[in-house]
This record gives sequence, C-alpha cells and structure tokens, in this order.
Amino acid sequence: MKEFKFFNKAQKLIEDGELIEIIHNFSNYKNGIGTRNVIKIIPLNNVELNIKAFKIPNIVNQIAYKYFRKSKARRSFEYANRLLKSDINTPLPIAFFEYSNLLLFKKSFYVSKQFKYDFTIRELVTNFDYPDFENIIRQFTRFTFQLHEKHINFLDHSPGNTLIKKIDKNTYEFYLVDLNRMKFMPMNFYDRMKNFAKLSPRGKILDVISNEYSKLYSNKSENEIRDRMHDFSIEFSSKYTKRENFKKKYFFWR
Repeated sequence: MKEFKFFNKAQKLIEDGELIEIIHNFSNYKNGIGTRNVIKIIPLNNVELNIKAFKIPNIVNQIAYKYFRKSKARRSFEYANRLLKSDINTPLPIAFFEYSNLLLFKKSFYVSKQFKYDFTIRELVTNFDYPDFENIIRQFTRFTFQLHEKHINFLDHSPGNTLIKKIDKNTYEFYLVDLNRMKFMPMNFYDRMKNFAKLSPRGKILDVISNEYSKLYSNKSENEIRDRMHDFSIEFSSKYTKRENFKKKYFFWR
C-alpha cells in the first residue's frame, strides 16, 4: 500500500522515523476514543501526541480523495497551520499521513500535539449555572466574531469543538479542533448567524451571545441577531432530529 506523509518541519518536535513507526502500529495501541474516527493519545520523547485515524471512506470518497479532493487528514493539517497564521488557536499540528493503493484512497491520520484544556463549550450549553458562565460566553462570542472577521467559516462550530483554557481568574483562551470542514470566505450576516446553529443557542445562552455580538456587529440590531440565531438553531435541531430518526429506522444494524 502506497504511503504519503508530510511533516511540519518548522515546528517538528520528534524524529520522523519514530512517528512513522507509531502510525504503522497504530492499531496495537489501546484506549482509543471514538468508533468511526479513532483518537489515541500516545507519548513519544516527552511529547504527548494526539493522533486521529480517519475511517476508510466509502467507495465514492475513496475515488474522490485519490484524484479530486484533499483528505480529511490533509485538510486538518493545512487548516490548522492556516488558523495559526491568522492568530487563531488550535493544538500544534505536527504531521498527516495518507495511504492508498493503485486505484483508491484508503486511510489517513492527523497528528497534533496533545493540548491540556480545562473544559469545552459543551459544559456551558448544558449548564447555565456553570461558574463564570456569562463572562466565558461573552469571551467565546468575541472569539467567534474574530473568526468571522478573518473570513474563517468553521463549519463544525459545535459545542465539543472549542476547547477552553483558563488563563487567570477572568480570562480564557479558545482552541478549535476537528478542523477538516472549513471555508475561508467573507461572511455576511446570514453566514455569521448560521455559524452559531450547531451550538443550539437557546434561552440564557442565546441572550448573552446575541447581546455581545450586537456590540461588535453594528449592521444589525440585537433583536435581529437574536431572532436569526434562534431561527437557525431551530432549523438545525429539526434537521438533526429527522436525520437521526432516519438512521435509527433504516440503518439500525450499525
């Protein structure tokens, strides 16, 4: 099976050969997280590596990734470097690997430095009484606004994909993960509001986000921002529920 690999030479933390050996023996390492795509934390030379193994895609995508599209691993690596150049935090990218045969793409791996965070946005979406809730949400809103201003449309802007590190009593840093779905483009009002949909902002969290965003985005009123966020949230939740019900009904054997 043909192997293709690429390292971030400027920020390389380990020897190429050692990492290649880990990738080749990835299935032998225990304690993976996930079923479709598997993440394993593997130490090497005093560095903890976060290695994400993407599942072998369906036959259509095996053709697409072989000839027409960049793999998820390659996109994750390239987008991570692009985010860092834009002063947007993400765990340090180290390498990606792709494997294919003569005709089809097979599997890929994305390697980054393991990042020790304190919590994610998910904890706040489900708990409005979380300590320092409003301050964190306002800082997160400003972080998202900066993404929009820098023409970064993070399509998987969901609660588990923003890691949060507490810096001091009142200050937090935000790091994006699961990076393979992004668009880099000027974002209009529609794009910006839709970008919040996967967070499913409701009630108090919607009030805080819309209030803070309105301070930064003068083109629309707070009510217009709140109403549009709410509409996209309802629309996303409805589509998600229908999709999950369809999977349970017709793909119950999985």
